[in-house]
Amino acid sequence: MTRLQLFEEIKRKKSFLCVGLDTDIKRLPPHLMRCDDPVFEFNRQIIDATQEFCVAYKPNLAFYESSGPGGLQSLESTVRYIPSGFFTIADAKRGDIGNTAEMYARTFYDYYRFDSVTVAPYMGKDSVVPFIQPGKFAIVLALTSNAGSMDFQLGELSVTFQGRRERLFEHVLRIASGWGNADELMFVAGATHPELIGKIRNIVPDHFLLVPGIGAQGGSLDEVSAQGLNSTVGLLVNSSRNILYASSGEDFAEAAHREAQRIQMEMQIILESRF
Repeated sequence: MTRLQLFEEIKRKKSFLCVGLDTDIKRLPPHLMRCDDPVFEFNRQIIDATQEFCVAYKPNLAFYESSGPGGLQSLESTVRYIPSGFFTIADAKRGDIGNTAEMYARTFYDYYRFDSVTVAPYMGKDSVVPFIQPGKFAIVLALTSNAGSMDFQLGELSVTFQGRRERLFEHVLRIASGWGNADELMFVAGATHPELIGKIRNIVPDHFLLVPGIGAQGGSLDEVSAQGLNSTVGLLVNSSRNILYASSGEDFAEAAHREAQRIQMEMQIILESRF
């Protein structure tokens, strides 16, 4: 899926919602444990319940890898089940170089057929470029939503730009945006730093931002949208726990449907005021 195709899908569905499939087997409703593959069955019902309201799905690899071969089978079944026309993100946060990075790219693009992969840029260009392939996106971690982002990402460097010392996340955005264009790269920008979304947008005006941190982590959709929207929307706002675990009972899919619809309706109001 290209950037403009994603934009068209956002306009059609009046939504820039990404549903994070961070499916924890320990949090599944008890009745699903009788299924042959409880994780896939949960994901299947979540996808059926939310696909009307979102444009992307983002499985978090840790939740599948932690269960060994069975978990990877659940992941494969989930990705195969997601209907065509949805943007798919492998939330893998890979960050190695050389042949290793190429093998990771082969895993997620050739085998699972994801549209994109989240990658950590700490090892530099070599850790990102293997994920820049035709029709695919490398989603580079820039400013994350966790409390530990304060440890490094917000630290000032000795590097200056236009006479001002840059913070690490700004330097990452400025350098990494030179490795690929807006049709090849996206960036992670946490919703828990809404005051910095505008600064991020100034550095990467055309790129899509994957925005975690709405909902359970306290981020504000209105604040993020006010600072982050661009001419092609340019935002994929992720919600995981608020949707997946809207109910812990047998009505979990219906509750996920209502929560995804609630978020989509907020997004529709925002989009209609801008587009």
